[in-house]
Amino acid sequence: MSNRNDDSLSEVHSSVSTTDKTGWRKLFAFIGPAYLVSVGYMDPGNWATDIAGGSQFGYKLIWVLLMSNLMALLLQSLSARLGIVRGLDLAQASRNTYPTYINYPLYVLAQIAIVACDLAEIIGMAIGLNLLFGLPLIWGISITILDTFLLLFLMNKGMRMMEVFIVSMVFIVGISFLTEMFIVEPVFGEVISGFKPSILSGNALYIAIGIIGATVMPHNLYLHSSLVQTRKIERTPKGIRESLKYNFIDTTVALNLAFFVNAAILILAATAFYKNGLFEVAEIQDAYKLLDHIFGSVAPTMFAIALIASGQSSTITGTLAGQIVMEGHLKLRIQPWIRRLLTRLMAIIPAFYTILHFGEDALGGLLVLSQVVLSLQLGFAVIPLIHFNSDKSKMKEYAIKTWVKILAWLTALIIVSLNVQLVIEEIGGWIKDTTVNVWWIYLLVIPVIVMIFALLVYVFIMPFFKKSELQSSNVPHGEALKIGEIQPIMYHKVGVSVDFSKYDRNTLRHALLQGGKNAEYHLIHIVETAGARFHGEKVLDHETQSDTDNLQKYKLNLEELGYKINIAIGYGAPAKAISEIVKERGLDLLVMGAHGHSGISDLIFGTTVEKVRHNVQIPVLITK
Repeated sequence: MSNRNDDSLSEVHSSVSTTDKTGWRKLFAFIGPAYLVSVGYMDPGNWATDIAGGSQFGYKLIWVLLMSNLMALLLQSLSARLGIVRGLDLAQASRNTYPTYINYPLYVLAQIAIVACDLAEIIGMAIGLNLLFGLPLIWGISITILDTFLLLFLMNKGMRMMEVFIVSMVFIVGISFLTEMFIVEPVFGEVISGFKPSILSGNALYIAIGIIGATVMPHNLYLHSSLVQTRKIERTPKGIRESLKYNFIDTTVALNLAFFVNAAILILAATAFYKNGLFEVAEIQDAYKLLDHIFGSVAPTMFAIALIASGQSSTITGTLAGQIVMEGHLKLRIQPWIRRLLTRLMAIIPAFYTILHFGEDALGGLLVLSQVVLSLQLGFAVIPLIHFNSDKSKMKEYAIKTWVKILAWLTALIIVSLNVQLVIEEIGGWIKDTTVNVWWIYLLVIPVIVMIFALLVYVFIMPFFKKSELQSSNVPHGEALKIGEIQPIMYHKVGVSVDFSKYDRNTLRHALLQGGKNAEYHLIHIVETAGARFHGEKVLDHETQSDTDNLQKYKLNLEELGYKINIAIGYGAPAKAISEIVKERGLDLLVMGAHGHSGISDLIFGTTVEKVRHNVQIPVLITK
């Protein structure tokens, strides 16, 4: 049996029950994961391509949006199928299929894509704050670091609360654009004509590639395969079939909503700009200003509110995807807030550099670049996903049918080909740019792209020829050991961390039970005043005197009860000081009280126990 912590997004795995519900209640129990995924299909990167397409070509590219949405629907359904049937997310399945030396670059590419996606959310959020409140872009980017704490709060409240928040953001985006549709009054006959496919060339083809590249995003495939596992289902053929059906409904509704939002942005741009002869509106800020000029204050205000909501919701789902790829590819689990902070900082740095070095007007170009980076990684998610869903030895009767397989590979071919073309055209533009030093493109960029392409070829070919060597285990902690006969453990020197709070009585009781009256106990307290941090044991402030007196009272009280007691006072950072005392006195057990902090309080107060646990080489008993 696998360890509970090996599950994808273990904090919320199987946390939403579906087994005791019927009818509409059962359907609503499954609704949620696809809405978290759908926000990636209406993020600021999509806005940029939709605005450019609508302003330059009117309604002609709506069919491209529809095609990309159908592709996304197929791939997200495959992602959900993998998670439901095999109980693995896409990153875990990749780890079980490809060698370790392949999983490392796969993780790096996935993480770069998530940072690129986060960069788009940062820029969109900052632009939205700038448009709505006049806040300078550099301050707006700085404020986005607070998303770390919002995510922590939502994770602690559970998956349902996070889904409610995301759906609320999606609702705000939808209402905003519905309102704007009434304001701009498009001619719906002309809109319908945009669904007719047409041959594209030149800049229209370039923008179409951008629309597809911005729509089908790699981190969403990782995310969906994990989020469907937050539903607790019956692992029977009937339960799996029901889950597949309800998740397909969830995916269809959510992605069609995303399609309508993207179509609304393109229609808005076509009606407001193309119809008024404004063919070169590609920047989000320009769209806002022109809306204000043409339609008054309500339309641009709703536009800015929707942009903020889109960026906020997308950045949360990007963080969850980051957790999935790290735990899946590397079997590495770190605190969510640390990973979130690192991802956000990696995205903020290029945004800061762009503003300080090139000015605020260059952010639009950085937004496009982030979509190019995303396009590079897409094949590394799509190709393995199709392989895994086609594998009858693992998927059994739930492996995809031949016609679905053909559609999936055709979709992969279109996406990868168009995205490769997009990257080639971008590099060609850099080479032609007289302001760019061409040598670094030839020496660095092109060799990296060649290696990435070679990796893509390997990822595609390997499962066809090495099926017999595929790993089947997803347990990262090894096999269970034979325990054998249990011998009693006697502790001779027991350390007890006290802080003169109401928790001390319970901490001491547990400590005394471990060694009885034959052990020697060391009562440990750390003085944390500013003076203690600078002067150490030389400090003679009031708190040090008071703490020493309190330790003496504990010592006398316990000696009267027949226990051998020593006291130890440390100074400065608690974790470091406790660890030093443990080593100096040769203790063989440490007992500490945990105060049950959660959320932001845990960030501020709850780190000592974790640090001590990693710094000492003896058993640590943590009490509450």
